[in-house]
Amino acid sequence: MEILWFLMALALLTAVLVPFLRRGRGGGGIQLVSPDAPDAADPASYGFLLQEQLDVRMPGPDADLVDVLDVVRGTQDWRAASQLLAGTGAEGERRWQRVQAFAGSASLELQQRPGGTGGAGAGAQWLRSWRTDAPKDAGGAAVQAEFLVQQAFRTATPGTDEFRIILEEARAACGQAALLAPGDPVPYVIELSIARGLGYSRTEFEQLWLKILDRAPAHMGAHLAALHYWGEKWHGSRELAYSFAEAAAARAPRGSLLSALPLFAVYQHLPELALVNDLYGTEVVRNAIEGALFAAHSARPDDPMLPHVRHLLVFFLVRSERWGEAMQQLVHVDGHVGAVPWTVSADPAADYAVYRALAVAGYEANGGSPATLPR
Repeated sequence: MEILWFLMALALLTAVLVPFLRRGRGGGGIQLVSPDAPDAADPASYGFLLQEQLDVRMPGPDADLVDVLDVVRGTQDWRAASQLLAGTGAEGERRWQRVQAFAGSASLELQQRPGGTGGAGAGAQWLRSWRTDAPKDAGGAAVQAEFLVQQAFRTATPGTDEFRIILEEARAACGQAALLAPGDPVPYVIELSIARGLGYSRTEFEQLWLKILDRAPAHMGAHLAALHYWGEKWHGSRELAYSFAEAAAARAPRGSLLSALPLFAVYQHLPELALVNDLYGTEVVRNAIEGALFAAHSARPDDPMLPHVRHLLVFFLVRSERWGEAMQQLVHVDGHVGAVPWTVSADPAADYAVYRALAVAGYEANGGSPATLPR
């Protein structure tokens, strides 16, 4: 009986993987070959960076942020971070991304050099000093709140006392940050993750959501954070998540990336093992891809959330074997991989590099070359 179950499992796995990794000979698909084979596709010929050169910290370029992160990490002086956040407008997405980046840097430092007291630890002394030396700095309060949220989800198990204690501390930091900068949506965006972790009731969550809509109704980062709450892994369902995403996309003003939100909802609810034949060719997935492509085409080139959309498009376009369109997205994002879906992997750069290699191979198998790729 055991061998029968093994053979059935093997047949199922073969049925799922083989169509993706190898399409019929002469069918316009791709076949995996050895990297040293004469006809192996080479991503470097398209100007793409080597895997070890990929920046896993951010989804796209932000030269000012990179410079300040290097200064803060090297000197342990928080003032450059404070100045950058003070000069970053509260109404847009960039402030939220920079708060996340500073908090993530502190969390990484603490992981690399644990120890000390007072939350930030020996590995992030600059954050502890920031909060001690400038307790009324709104940027520092927001970074501290986000740092605690990241620590809770990275180091504690949801539902445990430790998890709740860290998130309660984060909630207090959010409240302080909101008082210090009343018009800034960022403290409330941070609280969306706290609401998910602490299990806010739907009434409580909707009251929090209204505060964000009053300050930044088209905030893409806030919508992505809220989408997790409504998903079936947390406090909602697939239907509620789709409904939330589709409603946001329907009211999105032209140029807004909210039209891409249904694609993120689809991604959050992908089955662990796709049993649907041609899952990525279904109407739901096709419509979500087209909405995201429209959003990417319509958005400002400097929209800081645009790389997030492009990275997810790479994932879906490769899975859908739309090689040329995947390559067009790769041209815009290559070099930075700090975005979903890569960041859910233990090695984001390696995961991204696999999809990039598949895109290049599929593109060349269908007649493409570096000379034919629009830039």
